[in-house]
Amino acid sequence: MARLVSLCPSLTETLFDLGAGPEVVGATKFCVHPVAGVEHVVRVGGTKDPRLDRILDLRPTLVLANEEENRLEDVEALREAGVAVHTSLPRRVADVPPLIRELGGVVGHADRAEDLALGVEEAATRAQEAAAMRSPRRVLVLIWRRPWMSANGDTFLSDLLATAGGRNVVADRAERYPRLELDEVRALDPDLVLLPSEPFPFKEEHVDELVTRTRIGRSRFLGCDGELLTWHGSRTAAGLSAASRWLA
Repeated sequence: MARLVSLCPSLTETLFDLGAGPEVVGATKFCVHPVAGVEHVVRVGGTKDPRLDRILDLRPTLVLANEEENRLEDVEALREAGVAVHTSLPRRVADVPPLIRELGGVVGHADRAEDLALGVEEAATRAQEAAAMRSPRRVLVLIWRRPWMSANGDTFLSDLLATAGGRNVVADRAERYPRLELDEVRALDPDLVLLPSEPFPFKEEHVDELVTRTRIGRSRFLGCDGELLTWHGSRTAAGLSAASRWLA
């Protein structure tokens, strides 16, 4: 039996949804789904500071990592120690079905992977069809506070929203995660400002702050589930459905 360690929460969830949950022996402290499935999995630190000694003690046959969530030096250290590491970095919704199929083949659950991949493809088609029935909405996603930060068009969350009919108002910024001043936010005048629950846990008090400082109407701010917005893998189908609701 394979012994899998996942260093990315969305990959951990996807492994369980593929049916490989019994083979997951280690995961990060941020791997919280599925709740019942990960309850007894050994924790190996965080995504940016994994305990390499603990991972090696688990004798994994494969470690799964994300090129943005995880550090290259940790991946290289594991490979130098003789551990096989699978890395991925989906930047588009269209990247997710091939990744699911690839993972399914790697862990021996190809049939279930095909079902999940088709589910994402069908959800993308539904989101695009719904978007075609309404005018595009100019959207800004704030992902951090102090400093205020957003995400440009070369990010998974931006493409998820674009698939559902959103136009990222900072899509053309050079930095993947550009910093913004609140006077810039006001000048951008987005139709919708999404405030996801992660990586920064936005709350109502932050909406109050933004309304006061940008003078943008409260109705244009919307708190949303950050996992649905940013997690790639088996959760992407639900993320596309949610994005359609947010933009409707």
